[in-house]
Amino acid sequence: MSGPAVRPHVETVQHRTTTVTIVGREFEADVRVEAKQEAADGVVTLTLREVDDTPLPPWSPGAHVDLLIGALAGEGHTPQYSLCGDPADHHVWRLGVLREAGGRSSVYVHDRLQVGDLVRVRGPRNNFPLVDAPRYLFVAGGIGVTPLLPMVAAAEAAGADWRLVYGGRRRASMAFLDELARYGDRVSVRPEDETGLLDLDGLLGTPLPDTRVYCCGPEPLLAAVEQRCAGWPAGSLHVERFAARPVSSPVRSETFEVVLAQSEVTLPVPPDRSILDVVEEAGVPVLSSCAEGTCGTCETGVLEGVPDHRDSVLSEEERRAGDCMMICVSRACSDRLVLDL
Repeated sequence: MSGPAVRPHVETVQHRTTTVTIVGREFEADVRVEAKQEAADGVVTLTLREVDDTPLPPWSPGAHVDLLIGALAGEGHTPQYSLCGDPADHHVWRLGVLREAGGRSSVYVHDRLQVGDLVRVRGPRNNFPLVDAPRYLFVAGGIGVTPLLPMVAAAEAAGADWRLVYGGRRRASMAFLDELARYGDRVSVRPEDETGLLDLDGLLGTPLPDTRVYCCGPEPLLAAVEQRCAGWPAGSLHVERFAARPVSSPVRSETFEVVLAQSEVTLPVPPDRSILDVVEEAGVPVLSSCAEGTCGTCETGVLEGVPDHRDSVLSEEERRAGDCMMICVSRACSDRLVLDL
């Protein structure tokens, strides 16, 4: 592997009255696997440290990083893993990795990655930030507990009223139980083979005042939580998906135009190609990673037109605002989109 490096990054920040584009650089470097430990059946943790022990970039609860092992694992996409260590420790990052059937990258981590190996990382990014609130209800399913670990620590440190309900198939497959035990009855551990499915109606059937709900886990859990939180105040629910949510056919099947406002370029986007592909082919730099609408890396400001949102990142409120989109998967409802690129 090559030494530490960075890559160009064009980030669009959307304000209420104007759009500001910041050209910066995103951290990318080789890090060393300092520790690899079994956290549960089918789950390992990786502790990563910069090769020369220089401080790693700061991060906040909910952040994830890219593990650039797709090519080594023979997989086409770049996997992202949530940071689940201590944000105050600027020298190490900790990741929790579930061994997934058919997931070549996770199998590579479990079977081949060893202590002392170098692995390339990129990030961190946070599409799942913990917002200030007096009360939190955290709902985790399986490996979805990883981004919630630093959140409950932050909520505890802030003196907030919080509760974590953690479901899994079997107790032996549920990671970090020893770590969570220190919080006592604030944490409810619910293995399915012991207690059945999570009682989401009991948890979420009645909106709780001044409460933010954070949920991460498999798609059926997320969809069920979203359904039950439909009657909660706007902005109450925050979710993060590890895989793209199911989507229907695009709103329009014909070619549409994208106008790149900064680059003064107009490009046709045919039905069989993504906006991201077309923009990159035109030589306009856009940072991207997952190519499936889950990581939020390619978020782009929309200046005119109506996006057809097909990502798994934006909330319903953000979709209705229509001022940004994930160009790796989302398309257009209108004949023309003007993007801040």
